[in-house]
Amino acid sequence: MERNNPGDAGDFSNICSVLQILGAKWAFLVIAELSKGPKRFNQLSRDLAIVKTQSLSNALRHLEQSGIVLRQVFPTVPVTVEYSLTEKGMDFKTALQEMERWAARWNGQEQTEEPSRKQA
Repeated sequence: MERNNPGDAGDFSNICSVLQILGAKWAFLVIAELSKGPKRFNQLSRDLAIVKTQSLSNALRHLEQSGIVLRQVFPTVPVTVEYSLTEKGMDFKTALQEMERWAARWNGQEQTEEPSRKQA
């Protein structure tokens, strides 16, 4: 059996691992917001008002464990914590932009069945 080269369109073997990272609730929004630059938790929480505090904490923790987000603690009083994207996280920005383009193109269009698949 012949395997596809990694660049072939038919090779989606790595997508499951990516979806495990990005399938976490709110992960896309957090990545998109952090792609604008580093932010402290309260600023992220204000900017992502739709996301509850606990859900934001969970998403940040998950993305940090996956190597997408960097959590940096500064020894101030009170302690300051800043979140930013790692190189791996910033690299995903291109994929997000492509997904946005795809969504903009197809948003609002209902899925139609191909004529050859319609049942008589």
